[in-house]
Formats: sequence, structure tokens, C-alpha cells
Amino acid sequence: MSTASATDGADGVPGDAPGSLPDALPGRRFEPDLRSMTRINLRPIASPMPLGFFTVAIASVMTGCLQLGLLEAGARTAVALCVLPAFALQFLVSVLAFGARDVIAATLMGVFAGSWLAYALVMFSGAADGLQVLGVFNLVFLCFGALMAAVTRPKRALWLVLVVSLPRWAATGLSGLTGAEWLTRTSGALGLLVALVAMYAAFALMLEDMRSEEVLPIGRSGPAHAAVEGDLTVQLRNLERQAGVRRTL
Repeated sequence: MSTASATDGADGVPGDAPGSLPDALPGRRFEPDLRSMTRINLRPIASPMPLGFFTVAIASVMTGCLQLGLLEAGARTAVALCVLPAFALQFLVSVLAFGARDVIAATLMGVFAGSWLAYALVMFSGAADGLQVLGVFNLVFLCFGALMAAVTRPKRALWLVLVVSLPRWAATGLSGLTGAEWLTRTSGALGLLVALVAMYAAFALMLEDMRSEEVLPIGRSGPAHAAVEGDLTVQLRNLERQAGVRRTL
């Protein structure tokens, strides 16, 4: 069994004999410890969440008015076109939230974006059995929302919007499958309630970001509260293990 020399070579690499080629070394090469010279740069951004919540509120009002009968059935195409921009806006919010290292907000806003796109395309195209398909879609979305609500409780603004949205997704899904008019009306009323909660959350978060302090109660707790009220040490805790810094996701 051959052994590598412990003598430093001409190029300063341990184990290299003078004049030897690096690729001729037996065994495995190890890089020096780079932790002392590693720097991680963070880029502060404005919170995208007010934009996300305002988008939820506006789109919910449009779809809720259609379900309540305040808009005629022939307005479906126009409503779909009004809701379509919600996809782009919430997709943007999701991308920014990923950059801000908030996987919960990014995931929620990304899935919201996809749901608005699906709704707009189905309603605009007038696809056959579109309401039934959207009914199944909303019931699946209900399962997703329940799972998200289980992990977002410390982020009370997100959690409250989700909790109010759950019965709306249930009513929308069942009304699409059964065609029951009272379920459609119930879903529309719940849509307006979702809009009110989302509007409050957006306004409260925007005021907080502008004044660098909580103005309207949001109810953060646990890690979410520590992230806002804690010092820089709290923000950088376990940074080396976060996505984008560690080697794998």
C-alpha cells in the first residue's frame, strides 16, 4: 500500500513533491477549511405580503359578487379577465417571499397564484363541465389549506386568512359538484368575508413595514414574533443550514 508524502511541494499543496503533477497524487484530495473566509450576503427587501393579501381581497370580491348574483351569469368572462392579473401579482409575491427566506408565505402565495390562473382559464374558456372540475379543484385546495393552516399559526395574519378561506373552498367545491344554489350563495358571502380579513392583514402589514413597529394587532407568536422583535443574532441563527446556503434543498 502506497502512502502520500507529508512534504509540501513547490506549489504549497500538502503532499505534493517538487515537480509532481496534481493529478498523479494517490488517494482523495481535501480542500482546506474555508469557513473563516466565507461571507454570506443578505439583501433586505420590502415585504411583498401586503401586495399578496390585497390581491386576494380584490379577486375574492370579484368572484364573490358573481356567486352572489350581484353580477349576471354573462359576466363570467369579464370576471375571469379581472381575476387573471391576480395570477401574475401573486406569483411575483411568491418569488419575492422565496428570496426573503419565508417558505410558508412563498408556498401559499404560489399556490394561490396557480388557483387564480386555473379559475380564470376555466371561466374564460367556458370549458365543458368547468364548474364540476373547479368543484373538485376547490376540495383539493381545501386539503392543502388545512395542511398549511396547521403550520402557519405563529404567522397569525396568514393563518387567519387561511382559516376564513377553508369554509369558502368547501362551499365552492360542493356547490360545483352538486349545483346547489344556496351553497353558491354561501360561497359568495364567505368570499366577501375573506376579502375583509385579507384587506385588514394587508393594511396592518403595510403600516408595520412603514413605521417599523406593529400599529394594528396581527398576533404573531413563537418564531414569527422573535423574527420581528429579536435582534440581528436571531435573524442569522442557523443561516448556514438554510436553503440557498446549504448544498442541497
